[in-house]
Amino acid sequence: MYKTLVLDIETVGTSRQDVIDYIAANIKPPATYKKAESIEAWYKEQGPAAIAEEVAKTSLSGAFGQVVCIGYQLDDMESPFVMHGLNERELLEGFSKMLLECVDQKDAFATTVVGHNASSFDLRFLVQRYIVNGIRPPSVIRRAADAKPWEAEKVFDTMVQWAGVGNRISLDKLCLALNIKSPKGEIDGSKVGEFVAAGRISEVADYCRDDVTATKAVYQRMTFS
Repeated sequence: MYKTLVLDIETVGTSRQDVIDYIAANIKPPATYKKAESIEAWYKEQGPAAIAEEVAKTSLSGAFGQVVCIGYQLDDMESPFVMHGLNERELLEGFSKMLLECVDQKDAFATTVVGHNASSFDLRFLVQRYIVNGIRPPSVIRRAADAKPWEAEKVFDTMVQWAGVGNRISLDKLCLALNIKSPKGEIDGSKVGEFVAAGRISEVADYCRDDVTATKAVYQRMTFS
């Protein structure tokens, strides 16, 4: 029976043209712009950058963003494994297949998902993307996503367990506090989209793997395990 599933995901903004068109159609200049000529100039000069910024922000939205990496480590694995790719459906199906093979239905309700900010981001985002893609979320993921942030037997969110519900601490700072090697290097969450767009998704996968390693180390320190 598995006791823990340490999890981390990396996401990028939408690539759906209909969503991009919707964002573009709803972009507006600041309210301080009143004259027609200044509004027109804003759309021409600053509009494209404003659209690009809003598209990038969808990386934080399970409605429109996309999962490109799923890093995980079950408690009997010597090191994390990362699944990555630009075909989100295949990625989610592959993750489900792994969980079905490794965590049966009975174990799913006795397995704790461990992650940093997993309660409010990773788990909810995953469930939403499963739904968008028309795939039933794996039981262990659904159970953890539906749990209250403080239900540590279902989801041990290292940020919540350290800082408390509603408070925040970055994984980088928590690693510093506990004298654990930080996963942060050239890449951080804000640069994932840039790296993927540049064809450097394998480096994003390495970053995701380091996040899983650091999160597991933090979890073990916090639980004295």
